[in-house]
Amino acid sequence: MQDLDGVPNLDCVIAGAGPAGLMLALLLARAGLRVTLVEKHADFLRDFRGDTIHPSTLEVMHELGLAEALLQLPHTRAPTLHAEIGGADVTLADFSRLPVRARFIAFMPQWDFLAFLAREAARFPGFRLIMNAEVTALIEEAGRIGGLVIRTPEGEMPIRAALTVGADGRGSRVRALAGLHVTQFGSPSDVLWFKLSHRPGDPSPTMAHAGPRQGFVLIDRGEHWQCGYVVRKGSYADVQALGLDAFRAAVAAVSPLPAERVGEITSWDDIHLLSVRIDRLARWWRPGLICIGDAAHAMSPIGGVGVNLAIQDAVAAANRLIAPLRAGRLGNADLAAVEARRRFPTWATQKLQLMMRRNPDKPRSASRSGPPGFLKAIARWPVLAHLAGRLIGLGFRPEHVKPEHVKPSM
Repeated sequence: MQDLDGVPNLDCVIAGAGPAGLMLALLLARAGLRVTLVEKHADFLRDFRGDTIHPSTLEVMHELGLAEALLQLPHTRAPTLHAEIGGADVTLADFSRLPVRARFIAFMPQWDFLAFLAREAARFPGFRLIMNAEVTALIEEAGRIGGLVIRTPEGEMPIRAALTVGADGRGSRVRALAGLHVTQFGSPSDVLWFKLSHRPGDPSPTMAHAGPRQGFVLIDRGEHWQCGYVVRKGSYADVQALGLDAFRAAVAAVSPLPAERVGEITSWDDIHLLSVRIDRLARWWRPGLICIGDAAHAMSPIGGVGVNLAIQDAVAAANRLIAPLRAGRLGNADLAAVEARRRFPTWATQKLQLMMRRNPDKPRSASRSGPPGFLKAIARWPVLAHLAGRLIGLGFRPEHVKPEHVKPSM
């Protein structure tokens, strides 16, 4: 095995070219650091990933001078989010009063967003992206993580770095290899994602639709709708056992689209299961290593906040770690400080998501039909839509790029 280009020491190696990994790599490379990002897949093209870019993330892009270019990519804008409750359209979240420049959620295919970040990072000489590279081991010396080993089509390769970052998602290989303990909080539901065609006369661009017994989500993708049908946790096999006709009928009963549209679901291959989970690392770091994004905390799809929390983690990590990495004195206190900065917003967001779900310990019944209580409360007091807009759009502790990191170091 040979080190990358014979260079044994990088400032940082990051596993996972998702939102957290790419944003952190971009910020470190802009600061003049040497960072290598490894991604196990050969490309970014995967359906039904988190495609919401919230106002907090768009503000970060504005701070970096990249928002205008980003928003030239195809996307749809949602200044509000809606739910159908009791046959009435209710504003679930209103972003119009947020103290930011972009008061809307941008719905953009995640592969476009990731490719944009990768192109921007590639402008800096210290950045390197290796695709189709699977992490197989961590390099550990005297109790400190000093890099990782990847497997590529050309063979195995160790990459040594002062800092190793696990940003490789909720199934993180890095956190497993590091032996970091995960606390599971469970979830009472899963989501079945699929596509239906977008036609003239369909509902307004982006809305959440709460049917009588199920949740149903529509996201406007221009040529098609991305649809999410919520089912009881672990019940997908039961859904399949009832047959595709029964599934189409169940979707038609809660979908605001014409009933015949569900005929476009022709096989179970058209449906993607998202196993919903909420978890959090007991501790995010070990000497020389830290996890961020979904690798540190998996979120429920409620509010679509996972991508944006990942971006906030990356900004907070860059703000704290750039200086010690430049000086060659990265210590445990620096890693602990990143976790301390991001632990409260993570805890608070997950707490809110757990409060917003239906009670998982009680079976659904006719008396418990309808949307969760928080939706009913917003329908009763519309002013709460602005509070929901702030929590969804900005989160509990929005991060901002440090001014000294805004101007790129070429």
